Amino acid sequence: MPTHVSVTTSQRDATTLLTPWPFTGRADELDLVRRSVAAGRGGLVVTGPAGSGKTRLVTEALRGLDCARAAGTPGSRDIPFAAFAHLLPEGVTLHRAVHLLSGVRLLLVDDAHLLDGASAALVHQLAVHGRTRLLVVATDGAPAPGAVSRLWSGELLPRLTLEPLPREETAELLGAGAATGPDPLTADRLHRLCRGDLRQLRELLAAVRERGPLMPVPGTDRWAWRGPVPVTAAVRERTAHVLDRARPEERETLERLAFAEPLALDPDTLDVRILERLEADGLVTVDDRGAARLTHPLHGPVLRAAAGRLRARRMAPTPDRCGPALEAERAALAQRIDQADVRELETPVGEWLADEGAPLPAGYAALRARFARLRGRLSEAAAWAREGLRTNPGEPACLSELALATAQSGDAPPDGHGASAWAAAARGDLNEAVRAAGSGDPYDAVRLGAPERAAGRLTGVFAAHADALAREDGPALDRVAEELERRGFLLFAAEAHAQAVPAHRDPRAARTARTRAAALARRCQGARTPALSALVLGELTARQRQIVTLAAAGLSNRQIAERLTLSVRTVGNHLYGAYTRLGAGDRGALPWLMELPESQPA
Repeated sequence: MPTHVSVTTSQRDATTLLTPWPFTGRADELDLVRRSVAAGRGGLVVTGPAGSGKTRLVTEALRGLDCARAAGTPGSRDIPFAAFAHLLPEGVTLHRAVHLLSGVRLLLVDDAHLLDGASAALVHQLAVHGRTRLLVVATDGAPAPGAVSRLWSGELLPRLTLEPLPREETAELLGAGAATGPDPLTADRLHRLCRGDLRQLRELLAAVRERGPLMPVPGTDRWAWRGPVPVTAAVRERTAHVLDRARPEERETLERLAFAEPLALDPDTLDVRILERLEADGLVTVDDRGAARLTHPLHGPVLRAAAGRLRARRMAPTPDRCGPALEAERAALAQRIDQADVRELETPVGEWLADEGAPLPAGYAALRARFARLRGRLSEAAAWAREGLRTNPGEPACLSELALATAQSGDAPPDGHGASAWAAAARGDLNEAVRAAGSGDPYDAVRLGAPERAAGRLTGVFAAHADALAREDGPALDRVAEELERRGFLLFAAEAHAQAVPAHRDPRAARTARTRAAALARRCQGARTPALSALVLGELTARQRQIVTLAAAGLSNRQIAERLTLSVRTVGNHLYGAYTRLGAGDRGALPWLMELPESQPA
């Protein structure tokens, strides 16, 4: 009879893998890993860049399951079967090792790119035999044994490649499990500096909290970080190859870029031969327009912080010297708005000034706020408006943008600062909101469900939106939503999909529109508008609504069953029916859905 090896991941092992944050984001990837683990045979390979959260993802997917666990380490690559020493007897052969581990139902192999040759061959043979479910984790870009890379290149196992954590999920992670979180500009800055590397993000966040300076954001429960990057031991270790260049001329070139990138390839400013060496070392890139910049966004702030006050004063472009570049950014933003195209635009000068805590012209800050609001990034819009108000407290345009962003987040805006239609909507008075919209921006009337008040006053995709809503044409509203999304108007697109739901005659099309609306709205930083509120709970039975409310609060199916004196199977059936009606993939979407206010008829 074959020998069966059964190993349960201990609680101590699990806690060593936890990060300081609750598991956040990666809902689709988590579901895919769980389904792969439950499939019976085969398994999955998870790859991604260092720090992308691969180990945390698979640990979360395996939580509560019995599994054997092995891991490669840098110092044991020359020791046969080192990764499996705790599971196999000493002196075992490959044939015997395959025989012993074939009885394992589930095997996690972490850091598989670091496996010794014998362990790599063992994992490969287990995949060939197919009697053990394998969950294999490896780092992209790192050299891996051929037996490991052939797991996916030879199509023995499917491969899930993790991308760096997106900006929205990074911001969600930074605020998870804490009483206060960073403001959107701080969250965006941390995301840019770390490029989705969660280990680097954790280190930098700890340094920022320790050394600051941190400022409370008035009227919110958030804090802001403005000023230089703290050059801690961890940051210095990660950037030593930049800070410790042996040749002074290379350090000088890197500092020039740090204080003024991107720079044109002007021989009077930059020595091309030095740039070529830095490019070969992966420290500098040159784009198609012939402009040079530092490869990693963390390098510039670190070089600036390490330059010293006198050197920084000599090299830094002061805010008054940034005027022409800032005006060019302002003009580009205004042109995009006029063209009804608010897709992301590179604006490094304004971001650099905001990061350093330098005063921003109120007009520029107001335009940045408007651009962000039109993109559906309401918290970011409010943050840019506050940046303008920090140096010019009475600026009308900034006050107006702050009021609009606040009201469209479902909160009452500051008194006396415009946004009357949205202020009424935030209070739940949709009749007053529609009346106010009729005398203001005509597109507001469309978003509030009264397209007749915008007749003949709109053009382009906005006119098409009004027309489709007036005709209650679900497919046309979905097409409008797709065009709005393509142009970067994510909140408007979410609202158009939401308006399409009751207009569809086909229940499947309605569910698809609901799912798309919810997915887009989750990217809009807490938007709470009347069109979105119509997505929630209206179609559920009383029992489904009761169970969904408890599930959104974090209760498990068993806890819900005990509270309502139902069977666990009954709770699961009700939740499945609710997911179908709400267009939610799983309970991960429920907290967001439940936070939306219920709609009121206009």
